[in-house]
Amino acid sequence: MNHRKFNKMEKIDKLIANPLLVFREEFDDWAILFDPDTGDGFGLNPISAFIWKRLDGKHTIQDILKELREDCKDMPENAEQEIKDFIEELLGKGYAGYQVKHVE
Repeated sequence: MNHRKFNKMEKIDKLIANPLLVFREEFDDWAILFDPDTGDGFGLNPISAFIWKRLDGKHTIQDILKELREDCKDMPENAEQEIKDFIEELLGKGYAGYQVKHVE
């Protein structure tokens, strides 16, 4: 019997943007995400663009929320849920994912 050692992967809670997408930020802090493989575009308001720029493999959802609270005045009470919903939408479209590491 042939036993192979398989690499396991462990999810890290740090988010990372899909590097195949084109992010273009406009002068008014609005932005466009463009998927060159499908031709789909996705508009981002200034808060969404702020979040997108932090999908660098170094930030968790909690890190992003903390930065937003420091940067923005009068955040709504449901801000955390809105951020999670936005990130879930990005994950569902394949626009973002979680960083993983190999474990033995």
